Amino acid sequence: MTELLLQTLVNGVYAASYMALIAVGFVLIFGVMGVINFAHGELYMAGAYAVVFVYAEREFPFFVAVAAGAIFVGLIGLLMERALFRPLRDNPLGGLIVSIGFLLILQTLAVLGFGVRMEHIPPPTQQTLNVFGIEGVILPLQRLYVIVASVLLLGGLWVFLRRSKFGVALRACAQDPEAAALQGISINQAARIAMFIGAALAGVAGALTAPLVRIHPFMGHPVIITAFIIIIVGGIGSLEGAVVAAVLYAMVHTFVTTFFDGVIADIVGLLLMLLVLVIRPTGLFGIRDRA
Repeated sequence: MTELLLQTLVNGVYAASYMALIAVGFVLIFGVMGVINFAHGELYMAGAYAVVFVYAEREFPFFVAVAAGAIFVGLIGLLMERALFRPLRDNPLGGLIVSIGFLLILQTLAVLGFGVRMEHIPPPTQQTLNVFGIEGVILPLQRLYVIVASVLLLGGLWVFLRRSKFGVALRACAQDPEAAALQGISINQAARIAMFIGAALAGVAGALTAPLVRIHPFMGHPVIITAFIIIIVGGIGSLEGAVVAAVLYAMVHTFVTTFFDGVIADIVGLLLMLLVLVIRPTGLFGIRDRA
């Protein structure tokens, strides 16, 4: 029983890692641009398919494929910012609607390029590690890659937002766009940076987990639902809340799935969100103004 509990804990840490990447990217885009990007799950899907193309089909090294996926999806984010969200900056509902249309376009392109079949690609390594020094508690090296990359990327983002000139500009735009513009900060440039980073984080999550999941054009649906639950629990607009909520949700979902059922785990996740909203309507770290 102890081994099962520890193994489930390890699995929960892995799930929290990639969920945090997706949720933080989602929150960053909303915080700076004020738009809910419903196509965020499809950006995750695009990162996974980038690995299919670069790593599985063209046989480049795995981490080269991950980097290519991050850049590719980041560029998709720039395209979305310029063509979709910038013209509708003062119309958040319009931005939401066009993001739904764009997710359908991305799904269609994935179907045309790869078909509707599920792809499964081999991980770059089959090695595993014994965790806690216990024989029955293992961590595949591919999952360790996801955990380490997530910690490094989220730590790097925290430093970027707190210490760099561009990071301070992003935070200023998130807190008060008009005041930021009066201080000479380019709202367009801040939006571009936020969209590139937010999309790239989703792309990295998809690329890193590609060997661990079944890849198909509609794999973004459960991802965007999970991201919504996480940002609501953590507090809309709070990056720290997104990380904490990702850990909390991943642990709850993983333990319930292990000991009961995946469907029950989804229900418990929704109940967790409702419980948080009843106790604290703004979420664990949320504030009433966008941040």
